[in-house]
Amino acid sequence: MTDLAYPSAKKSGALGKIVLRWLLYTLLGLFALYYLMPLFVMVTTSLKSLEEIRTGSLVALPREVTFDAWKTAWSGACTGIQCEGLRPYFWNSVMLAVPAVAISTFIGAINGYVVAQWRFPGANIIFALMLFGCFIPFQVVLLPMARLLGLMGIAGTIPGLIFVHVIYGIGFTTLFFRNYYVSIPSELTKAAKVDGAGFFRIFWSIFLPLSLPIIVVTVIWQFTQIWNDFLFGVSFSQAGTQPVTVALNNIVNSTTGVKEYNVDMAAAIIAAAPTLLVYIVAGKYFIRGLTAGSVKG
Repeated sequence: MTDLAYPSAKKSGALGKIVLRWLLYTLLGLFALYYLMPLFVMVTTSLKSLEEIRTGSLVALPREVTFDAWKTAWSGACTGIQCEGLRPYFWNSVMLAVPAVAISTFIGAINGYVVAQWRFPGANIIFALMLFGCFIPFQVVLLPMARLLGLMGIAGTIPGLIFVHVIYGIGFTTLFFRNYYVSIPSELTKAAKVDGAGFFRIFWSIFLPLSLPIIVVTVIWQFTQIWNDFLFGVSFSQAGTQPVTVALNNIVNSTTGVKEYNVDMAAAIIAAAPTLLVYIVAGKYFIRGLTAGSVKG
């Protein structure tokens, strides 16, 4: 009797697992639709004319696809309002983000290498102070940083913004690299010293080739923070040097003439496209890099 009931119970258990799995997939699909709906609305609205936006449904597909709003958002010449377009400010953000990410990543790698592998008196205190800098709110440093930029003669310039983001990002990049480098056996450093390798020789030949996972993490983190920054951009820039987030705010909050929602949506997608592209291309390496140095040995 038990032998006859066993296959039935086994089949029932397998069926229950399948049902539970499909319920889980359905729930995850609903959550995905919920979070992707704003992006869907943005894309469809940017492809509609103003007349269709006024008369049609918010979530409906465009009856006639038009890219006029994208051209206006990128190049300017807005109808009914004064706007310059995102193109010059987009390239301002590129000229800002690329060197700021590269410099802060390199300095963070050197700092993390020193703190993790070259022990010296006060190393833990220095690292703690740098870590403390990660939690200082942006608003606290606005006035001191503005004064410093003025004394250096780079206030209101792109090099000034690069300097601000490098300084503010060093704490995070040092943290990332230090936590990664402590997982690398110190015997490698000792063996290299015995062979006569110096500070930079060990860094370039041993540590840097092993650093690709954490470099990817740092680049993604820093690029996202710098590209999406608004407070530093609006505080330390002037006309002609503003990043794309400031220009996007100016376009969206313009109150002169007819409100062009399709242009606003296209401008928002253009401003967000680089960070979305970075996560799409390198997102899987981000999680892999975060966990690469989590277990020592």
